[in-house]
Parts: sequence; structure tokens; C-alpha cells
Amino acid sequence: MPSPFPGMDPFLEHPDVFPDFHDGFIAYLRESIQRHLPPPYVAGLGRRAWIEVSERFIGPDVQWLRPRQIPADSVREGAVAVAEQPRTQPVVIHVRHDERGEPLVEVYVGRGSDRRLVTSIELLSLTNKTPGEHGRDLYLRKQREVLDSKVHLVEIDLLRGGEHTTAVPRNRLMRVISGFDYHVCIHHFDNLEDYFVYPVRLPEPLPEIAIPLLPGDPPVSLDLQAVFQRTYDAGPYQREVDYQHDAPEPPLNPDQQSWFRERLAASA
Repeated sequence: MPSPFPGMDPFLEHPDVFPDFHDGFIAYLRESIQRHLPPPYVAGLGRRAWIEVSERFIGPDVQWLRPRQIPADSVREGAVAVAEQPRTQPVVIHVRHDERGEPLVEVYVGRGSDRRLVTSIELLSLTNKTPGEHGRDLYLRKQREVLDSKVHLVEIDLLRGGEHTTAVPRNRLMRVISGFDYHVCIHHFDNLEDYFVYPVRLPEPLPEIAIPLLPGDPPVSLDLQAVFQRTYDAGPYQREVDYQHDAPEPPLNPDQQSWFRERLAASA
């Protein structure tokens, strides 16, 4: 059964659901682009990893070290027992850490020592768009490195919430395009001043985008709606989302509410 929405499903943006969707979408995006790449190009999975303090509760996290006591039988007969003043002992606080990571798709050309990264394709995550998150800092650093290199950058933002993160400057973007919910931003390393942006509104299907290769080679077409549908069909979302009782997060704006209710009513 397909999603009740023609494009991105807003229910999948929920923090409990999107991480699974993110990883599945990246895997099927790699599968889709691999079928269309001409030789000698190949698409592989990259991964950006970092360590964060875990928020999971496992058990008591504090160990209290008791002061050393003087055994009663160690006091000589007739002697006055003088209590030893205990010195401050350390409290051991155990902070569990988790390794976190985000996959991405990388398009290469060549093999072995001649292998070269041509295009980096990112699906933005909740962490990437949240101020103060270590994952956001790492992403912005990677973004800057790619923009300064001979590598094309493709950024897919399927999250309505969070901070603007794609490479196109927000003020320039909003000056030219307004009223969109999602977007794709493509930057070509051989065209530094132009950003190719695909704006998408919630009632619209996801676009078919052009993935750039090396100069002289034509771009490869990538149907993001087909990738979305493949991800949705293979994932747990039909069982995980209660479309009649759950609410999208973040909430929809008032202009979208009537359309939203009509879509759900039609799919019921």
C-alpha cells in the first residue's frame, strides 16, 4: 500500500521515525543511481561517524566509595579508640557514550589509486538541522570541505523543521523562492557561483533531479519520488504510523490542514 501523500509523507518526519527512513532512503538512492551510472562510474555508501553521550538509561550511574573503617578487634585492650577522620573519596560517575553515524552516497570514477570522488549526495538528518548538535557541526565542516574541493555536492532536505542547512545562502534562496516545504540543492564544483535548487511543496511529488558527473559527461537522472516509494514500501511505516490518530511533527500550517484532511479521508 503506498503512502497517502503524493510526495514526502509528513508523518515520517517524526524524530522516532525519520532516522530509519533516512538510512533506508540512502540505501535505495544508491541502488537507483547505480543502475543509471555509465562506466567507469560507481556509487558507494560513505559514512560520517561521531561519539555522543548516550541518553539511554541502563542502570545506576553512580558508585559511592565508602570511607575505610577501623576494625573493632584491631583496638588494643585498655586503649582508647580514636576514630580516624575519613578523607574525601571520589564519586565515580559513569557516562555511557554511543557511536552515531549517518550514511551518504558517494559517486566515484576509476579504481584503486586512480579512484576519485566526483559527487557527494546527502540526505539531511534531524541532527544536521539542530543547532548545538555535534552532528550538525560535523556536517557543516564536511559541507565546507566539499564546496572548496573538486567534488559536486547534492543535498536533499526532506525535513520542514530545523535550521536552514543546505549550501545555498538562505537569504538568497528566500528572495527568489518562497512557500516551499522541502528542497534539493545542487552545487557543481566547476560552477562556483550557481546553486541549482528544486523547491517542493507538500502536495507535490518529489522531483527528478540531475546528478552531475565530470565535465564532459552528461548528468544522471535520479527520480526521488521513485526512491521514496521504494523506501516506504520496504519499511515499517504502514504499521508504525497511525494515520487516523497520529499528528505530523512539526505541525502543518493552517493553509495545509484542509488538504491534509482530504488526503487522509481519501485513503481511509
